[in-house]
Amino acid sequence: MIPCFWRCPAGVMKLYFPKISYVRLSRFSFSKEPLLFAAVYALAVAALASPVTYDRLAASERHGRDLVLALDTSGSMAESGFDEAHPMRRKFDAIIDLVKGFLTTRHDDNIGLVLFGSFAFAASPVTYDLAALQMIVDTADVGIAGQSTAIGEGIDQALRALSFSHAKKKVIVLMTDGYQNAGSVSIKEAVAKAKKRGVKIYTIGIGKPGDYDAKLLERIAKETGGKSFSARNAEDLKAVFEEIESLEPSPIRSRTMINRRPLYQWPLIGAMILLIGYLSFRRVA
Repeated sequence: MIPCFWRCPAGVMKLYFPKISYVRLSRFSFSKEPLLFAAVYALAVAALASPVTYDRLAASERHGRDLVLALDTSGSMAESGFDEAHPMRRKFDAIIDLVKGFLTTRHDDNIGLVLFGSFAFAASPVTYDLAALQMIVDTADVGIAGQSTAIGEGIDQALRALSFSHAKKKVIVLMTDGYQNAGSVSIKEAVAKAKKRGVKIYTIGIGKPGDYDAKLLERIAKETGGKSFSARNAEDLKAVFEEIESLEPSPIRSRTMINRRPLYQWPLIGAMILLIGYLSFRRVA
């Protein structure tokens, strides 16, 4: 667009003033007008872009972590009786509601979601957009990844989601109500990879003792520096999430940008000065 201030007027001048040398130039030379108009245009565009500055010190005070929820979606998650307040409600539905409540408290974290059954997949990469993540959580359902339980693949996919992270603190919260009975990735291999990458794993056994492999979950948590929990019912799981909150607190992210300073007025003032100066020269000429 800016080069047009030089090339476009030139064509017009040739059309109407074939002998431009015969025409007396005003004091404000025509050759300077394209430069002035280009400068005014650039300054106006800069002002419309609404440039701002922020306090870098305030921004550096945010210390979030990257966290992945690895959720078992095997067939046993369709069982009822987990939520004592709603006995006919599926175990999975009660867990989903508690997961969504947990997400609302993670103000300054990147969070991802991995679903595992017979296989595992990342339903969402780690993201700051927790509202969008809650919508994805709503789409999850029992059997979406098969009816069996591949805990090793669940951990492996969670690690894959965290592999793109540059956060210093990386956490996996693994929830399952069964035993490892599927998948091509061994739990031992997945845990070794987590230890090597410094990823902490919190494990949550869902249901009554014996429904899940409690010793295995304890070993996973211990070897990675995390902690293992058990949740017989929805109230227990709520308490577990509250304890994880205390163990892995998330700093509160300010809803407004601190020390936000608009800069649009400076290019706008510059454009006005140039236009006023140009009009003054035209009047004198």
